[in-house]
Amino acid sequence: MEQTYLLNVEGIKKSILHGGTGEIPKFNTGSKVTFHFRTLLCDGDRTVIDDSKRVGRAMEIIVGNMFKLEVWEILLSSMRIAEVAEFWCDIIVESPSSYKRETWAMNDEEKLREVPLLHGQGNKFFKLGKYQEAVTKYREAVICLKNLQTKEKPWETHWLKLEKMVVTLVLNYCQCLLRMAEYYEVLEQTTDIINSHPGTVKAYYLRAKAHSEVWNELEAKADYAKVLEFDSRMLKTVKKELLILESRMQEKEEEEKLRVKRMFQN
Repeated sequence: MEQTYLLNVEGIKKSILHGGTGEIPKFNTGSKVTFHFRTLLCDGDRTVIDDSKRVGRAMEIIVGNMFKLEVWEILLSSMRIAEVAEFWCDIIVESPSSYKRETWAMNDEEKLREVPLLHGQGNKFFKLGKYQEAVTKYREAVICLKNLQTKEKPWETHWLKLEKMVVTLVLNYCQCLLRMAEYYEVLEQTTDIINSHPGTVKAYYLRAKAHSEVWNELEAKADYAKVLEFDSRMLKTVKKELLILESRMQEKEEEEKLRVKRMFQN
């Protein structure tokens, strides 16, 4: 039976077409959500303007993270596993020239043109030490590319070209996360890249630095070895990082000895 109600968000109405199973999942930051979607015009013909099943690839977003699409997160957070629902979102029509459109409102050509601009803005913020602002720009660029990828086959040349751009942006994003001490997110993002693109030297290097920051000595050394395996020109840099790692591990060992000593004294 169709059930229609308003979400606790102004301007959004939901209709459940097929009930899901279990409780509504808790979508914590960093959760990956995989789903199919279809976008229709609210006209008499219910014209389909986008359909993930038609292109043969489900959509993925990372909640509150790399691929944030705010309205989609609001919709998905109201759904159970295997649920099928339809949503209506109120809109205000404005002339495209009268406002700065967000990337989700752009067509494919506009999104593709916007990506290098966002990339460049992110790089400028990074150089200025404004890492949160840089992260925002890199995320937005990735959103554009991921949206474009849903309309391509993974083995096609254009999809692969977009994927290369995505990897570059995610690695830039990880550089910001290192400066922001978000080490575990760096480990997650770089591991995803390495699993999909095992020859990505920068991913191993950034993951090694993150492992070093959280005292994963063996994992860090293994990743630095991979860096040298793929690029021997990094020898000087890797030697420097290994010395830093050794010093950090010695400091940690001394701190641990002091902690144990104090514990027995007490």
